[in-house]
Amino acid sequence: MNEPAPAGPAPTRMTGPPSSLLHRVAAPALAVLGGFLVALSMPPWGFWPLALIGIALLEVSLGARPSRRRRLLHGFVFGLAWMSMGMGWMWFLTVPGYLVASTVFAGMHAVAALAAPTGTWRVIGRPAAHTLVEALRLAWPFGGIPLATLGIGQASGPFLGLAGVVGVLGLTWVTFQIGAAIAGPAPVVPTWVAPATGKRRGVGTRGAPHGTLALGAIAVLVVLGAIAPSGAATGRTLTIAAVQGGGEQGTSALDVPSALVTERHLDTTAAIDPDDPALADLDLVLWPENVVTMRREPFEGSAVNAAIAEQAARLGVPISVGITEDADVTGRGGPDRFTNAQVVVLPDGSVTSRYDKVRRVPFGEYVPLRGLLEAVGAPIDQIGRDAVSGTEPAVLDIPAPDTDGPGTRAAVAVSWEVFFAGRVREGVREGGEVVLNPTNGASYTGTILQTQQVASSRLRAVETGRWVVQAAPTGFTAFVSPTGEVVQRTGVSERAVLVDTVDLRSGQTWYTRLGDAPIVLALVVLWAASVWFGWAGTWSRERLTARRSA
Repeated sequence: MNEPAPAGPAPTRMTGPPSSLLHRVAAPALAVLGGFLVALSMPPWGFWPLALIGIALLEVSLGARPSRRRRLLHGFVFGLAWMSMGMGWMWFLTVPGYLVASTVFAGMHAVAALAAPTGTWRVIGRPAAHTLVEALRLAWPFGGIPLATLGIGQASGPFLGLAGVVGVLGLTWVTFQIGAAIAGPAPVVPTWVAPATGKRRGVGTRGAPHGTLALGAIAVLVVLGAIAPSGAATGRTLTIAAVQGGGEQGTSALDVPSALVTERHLDTTAAIDPDDPALADLDLVLWPENVVTMRREPFEGSAVNAAIAEQAARLGVPISVGITEDADVTGRGGPDRFTNAQVVVLPDGSVTSRYDKVRRVPFGEYVPLRGLLEAVGAPIDQIGRDAVSGTEPAVLDIPAPDTDGPGTRAAVAVSWEVFFAGRVREGVREGGEVVLNPTNGASYTGTILQTQQVASSRLRAVETGRWVVQAAPTGFTAFVSPTGEVVQRTGVSERAVLVDTVDLRSGQTWYTRLGDAPIVLALVVLWAASVWFGWAGTWSRERLTARRSA
């Protein structure tokens, strides 16, 4: 008679290697390294594959079934390493703001890591959760702080063309998804010991196709990006001279009087030779943002207006000028407010078109929660006045030098606004045939922010299928083609005039037609489905293990 088999040890679930000091240190260190690599994928460093490697390292550091504490910690240190480098320019502007912004955005990615599922569905859920956090950063707080975003680092990568189909959020998801698929899933096999034989048996899946399916979806998007509409040439062109007056960076209006900035741009414009054969077809001179500051009088009819009109008459073309004015003088707001506008000055001195900036820079052009911050003694006295937000569509109408010819409608994104895809999209949907981006980065030290802005211009160009012309007083001034190629770019602090002839384009890309809403909805559905199926899979495995152990 056979003896009954001795009972084996109690069933166990394999959750990973035994905890040790080395493991507790090495895993978070991988997440930190991953965050630094993501930051290095962005300008001015700009090696795009590092983002994929960085995300893969975050996945490896988390593993298949991390605890809640581990998810929060690794998501936070990953985000902190990323933001502390990518937003390093802010240190020279406001140290408290830099520390708060880096910490808050790192915390948002910690929440994303916590909210994503574990197990095999993490390969789908984590990219969706982290991309939704990036979508939130485009809208909150203070209307959005879209700096050091993952999509910016992919402006120099091979997936840039996807921006015209799914926008920067879709490009962000593709980056997160590829990184996650590279890292996993590793086999997740709960084990149990059969009481009858004492042999270990596997329950569950040894490898799920989630990553493969996600990569297949990305391949479909790549194909769509190759065949999707990207706008069409109208057969007309616009020759633009973008003026950069030069000067030092890291300076403010307190360091450099506005009159000096205006004088530099007048002098640089005066050096343009109208008899130069390259300028025979010149149509527009573009000046940067707020290079003219008016106090207690409106711009139109002023001496500065007359001086600019003199140059416009000499060249025989309109000049688009960035101005700030007291809001109460222009009837666009009350006292202690100002407007930041881009206007078109004709050779006769008249101002024919105007766009007032809508997206203001928080803690730069206005102070959110000013009363509260004043009450707690925050040093906000350097921003004594708040900008008034504009209300008109983001376009400028530029008359043709030949009054019998057709004019041009340009989409306009003033400085900070170029980081927001929706601002440029609005101008294109209103009939913009080219995108103008007058900007002023003179107060920022280094080139982190300025190079990220050029990358954003590349994204906006592909999203809309339009040329983007950027003009800055101290750099960078650039021409960007509809395919995202930087055709010309100045150096920092250089005095220069860039001249190029751009195609005027019509039609819309899929992104300009649809915007971000379908992408956000798809990401929410993807994340929710991954959480649901991940939970259901875990519950099923636990029930199966319990039944076999009974």
